[in-house]
Amino acid sequence: MFILKKILASLILPPLGPLILIAAGLVLSIHRPRAGRILASLGLLAALALCTPTTVNLLLADLESAPPVNAEALAEADAIVILAGGRRSYAPEFDGETVNALSLERIRYGARLARQSKLPVMVTGGAPKGGTAEGELMKVSLEEDFGISVRWVESRSRDTRENAEYCAALMLPSGHRRIVLVTHAAHMRRSVEAFEAAGFSVVPAPTAHLLNRKADEGAIPSLPGMNSAYAGWYASHEWLGLLAYRLSR
Repeated sequence: MFILKKILASLILPPLGPLILIAAGLVLSIHRPRAGRILASLGLLAALALCTPTTVNLLLADLESAPPVNAEALAEADAIVILAGGRRSYAPEFDGETVNALSLERIRYGARLARQSKLPVMVTGGAPKGGTAEGELMKVSLEEDFGISVRWVESRSRDTRENAEYCAALMLPSGHRRIVLVTHAAHMRRSVEAFEAAGFSVVPAPTAHLLNRKADEGAIPSLPGMNSAYAGWYASHEWLGLLAYRLSR
């Protein structure tokens, strides 16, 4: 089921999803020109919308709605949970594997909160593609690069829902129920839903925002580019994940 979900997501999300629509439209136009042109045009519009800053920002607005965590919320929490974002399998400068850029952004902010609060830290992430579990790599980076001790390591999960379920099995029996949850701002909404469903009381601690809310309102909208295309993919991935959560209830 996990592999099937990944395949379906790849077929729907950009860049492949819009390209499939365009290709299907071109094939269909051989026998049904009008319908084929409409389908190909929809694919082209989808591709443009998902890499244009104005439309990407609309997709991100509701995802990145959680405010930064404050000192009062930190003081009332029992622990900090940092979600994995992936690993870099080829890192010879680190003697093999290490965390990727997404995980590094999360553990950097998690380390900052841990220093401020002195709360115990949980890292969570498995190895869905094989190799060393992401949680283990996060522990190494937190302790060696940031000087933060890690109390719990969850290394079996393959997705956000499993992150929540396996963390609950480790933490709830010891009374660590109110957690500060660290992940990317665009991933926070889906993560909070999963961890609350697992029994936690969640204090969101979003980091690495993709939506720039300080942009000048009167500025001319920027053109599509690499950063907006990535943000469009990320936002689409999160909305697809939220839809999957609704359908699986």
